[in-house]
Amino acid sequence: MPLTFHWFLPTQGDSRGIVGGGHGADVVASAWRTREPTLDYLAQIAGAAERLGFEGVLTPTGAWCEDAWLTTAMLAGSTRRLKFLVAFRPGLLSPTLAAQMAATYQRLSGGRLLLNVVTGGESAEQRQHGDFLGKDARYARTDEFLQVVGRLWRGETVDFRGEHVTVEGARLAKAPDPLPPVYFGGSSPAALDVASRRVQTYLTWGEPPGAVADKIDRVSALAAKRGRTLDYGVRLHVISRDTAEEAWAQAQRLLDGLAPDTVGQVQHHLAMSESEGQRRMLELHGGSAADLEVHPNLWAGVGLARGGAGTALVGSHAQVADLIEEYHRAGATEFVLSGYPHLEEAYWFGEGVLPLLRERGLWEHPEGGEESAAPHVPFAVSAPATS
Repeated sequence: MPLTFHWFLPTQGDSRGIVGGGHGADVVASAWRTREPTLDYLAQIAGAAERLGFEGVLTPTGAWCEDAWLTTAMLAGSTRRLKFLVAFRPGLLSPTLAAQMAATYQRLSGGRLLLNVVTGGESAEQRQHGDFLGKDARYARTDEFLQVVGRLWRGETVDFRGEHVTVEGARLAKAPDPLPPVYFGGSSPAALDVASRRVQTYLTWGEPPGAVADKIDRVSALAAKRGRTLDYGVRLHVISRDTAEEAWAQAQRLLDGLAPDTVGQVQHHLAMSESEGQRRMLELHGGSAADLEVHPNLWAGVGLARGGAGTALVGSHAQVADLIEEYHRAGATEFVLSGYPHLEEAYWFGEGVLPLLRERGLWEHPEGGEESAAPHVPFAVSAPATS
């Protein structure tokens, strides 16, 4: 089965250094100037991702970044086939409205919506939005929410009375065609249960391949009990260069751009996270800059300044391709990648690693042909984006 690759839209801002934020940590940038998430700059990233052969682009959700629905809808007109993996939180809108928004998005974009369901790992952040449920209750609500959405998409008129979701006579004038695939992540038992019941693709942050294989096995076993099979993906950063020395030098530059007090501040907030996945990310580095290579060519340095996905594939193009193959053997077929800055790193990966994976029979450009082997396009960052 060919692998699928997605890139990332930095709707919180971009930089030549690590831009942190999420899971209770404030958005922080390194000593380098931050690129504002203007529509012009994000369109450059989306256009590069489309040309290079990425299937879609992930957008985050939270008060610390631009709204994912609005931003990607505005970008759809500047791309042709690129899909948008839109992150949203079930508790913040009704399932009927969400189902309608997704259906509209599919019709007007030509079927380019992918949905990333984010239950919400931090109660303090959820309360900012008026959501006062505890973590396990939020997962129970997500399960009910996805039940209703799925039935609406199948053309049913839905009467549903659950513990957290109630609708009466809910229906859509038009169901989405095709149905948007639903992506979902989470490491707690409640999260794995929801994944096994309701979604098409389970996403995990980039733990070492052995840990990823164990998590995939657990979700797969739960899904099998319900007669279901899922696809599996890994969320990672990437630093890929012509040589390993160049890649590790770039990783060190990112580390050098982080002030010690910034790292301490971020780690203090992340240590209070309720997220099981975040706890597992923190365990990889323990808040220390020592021994950050937690598996050959897997670097945990990003997690010193950023909540959520905190590991990066680092090495020569061949080494990065080898590690992707290792994750593939663990059961992953989709990869959601990012790098700092996102425009430049998309080209490093797209021109360096994807052709190697194509040669190995593991990847095909979505448009066919030799698009990914096209000559390097010089980076062009507009003046407004770098202000």
